[in-house]
Amino acid sequence: MKIVSRNEELLRDALSCIPQPSSRTSLASCNRLIRFEDISAAAFKIQCGVQKTPCMYSRLSKQYGMDIYLKKEFLQYTGSVKERGVLYLLMSLPQEQQRKGVIVASDSNFSMAVAHHASELHVPVFVILPSSTAPGRLRTCRDYGAMVISYGTSAKESQVHARRLAQENGYLYLEEEDSAVYLSGLGTVGLEMYEQVPKLDAVIFPAGGHCGLLAGSAAALKHLNPHISVIGVESESFPVLQQSLKAGHPNDDQACNNHHFYGDVSGVCFGSNSLQLTGKLVDKVVAVREEDILISMLRLLEYERATVDAEGAIGLAALVAGKLPELKGKRVAVVICSGNVELHLLQQCIARALTLDNRVCRFSLVISDCPGDMSKLLEVLAREEARVLDIKQERTFVTSELFTVEVICTVETRDKIHTAQLRNALLERYPTAAWTER
Repeated sequence: MKIVSRNEELLRDALSCIPQPSSRTSLASCNRLIRFEDISAAAFKIQCGVQKTPCMYSRLSKQYGMDIYLKKEFLQYTGSVKERGVLYLLMSLPQEQQRKGVIVASDSNFSMAVAHHASELHVPVFVILPSSTAPGRLRTCRDYGAMVISYGTSAKESQVHARRLAQENGYLYLEEEDSAVYLSGLGTVGLEMYEQVPKLDAVIFPAGGHCGLLAGSAAALKHLNPHISVIGVESESFPVLQQSLKAGHPNDDQACNNHHFYGDVSGVCFGSNSLQLTGKLVDKVVAVREEDILISMLRLLEYERATVDAEGAIGLAALVAGKLPELKGKRVAVVICSGNVELHLLQQCIARALTLDNRVCRFSLVISDCPGDMSKLLEVLAREEARVLDIKQERTFVTSELFTVEVICTVETRDKIHTAQLRNALLERYPTAAWTER
């Protein structure tokens, strides 16, 4: 956690100072970035404030040829794993600072976790958000008990204002960073998973710029069993972590703070401590396409009744995309870390995922503009058990012969095989039918 105010020294006593290892530091010395004892202490301290979320066997296991267990962190009160690190941080603050309060300036999962847990601990909490913030986020932070202030037209203006308020009033300005306190809180996920699923072969985490969950949990898992493979997954569009590991230092060239779909996954690489832990303890980092993340969101909604965002779905996306063939037949746990997807975005994501999954398709064809021809087309669709979602007729701008009509139809099918069957049936009766490729 990055502390920015005249009270920067307040957290120094929470845990001992973190050594900065060289590139040749051994595994044992790297673990001293955060000790297993720190993670255990965090687990004990926050046990009454956060959910011990289930890690359940998934019905997706047979589909992907391995035993998949889903750690459902989206069931936390604010819908995010960030609660663990935030609660441990707030509980570690001196009483004097708890009395004065804290302030944050972002519409992220981190800010919502601060708003909720600070209120529960009776710590005054202020959230500064730009005017462009979605109304739902503003309302949520306010419902959690925070004093929400709308200021500025950009995140940068809000942050400047928050720092000024912190300096003038003695608040502690918090932004997500990788202090030992925060990483220890996040590392409790790894501790729980080890207890909940015996004989784990591998654990998959979201990665990207904010890799604190990956780093902290890897420290716990590798201490308990060095043979467990720890794997991070990030987006191909924003390979922040892979670029940073390659460069040997945090690299923000690939980051995009304002990408609405990816959220924290596309953010900047936020610190050298997480990067050092990741480089030493994480076995593999893979990247997935946006299409794979969308399909993963769809699979979780259908098979697990879990509504998650891109950050929550990205771990499973590595299995959906076949990026980890070495895990076939193994026992694998996947962290579903966040479920804070806005409704309008969810609708777009599911509609796009159904198209990518070959379950919503569109075709166009030309028929004669005579009574009964449209009925014959609908009979074909009914016989093939395709569900009509939308149908349009174009007469004015048809370029074919007179007295014909172009029909543009969107239908829903069961799967890729059903779509192929429908296509063949249509082409048999309407040879000029054109299929809209996705």
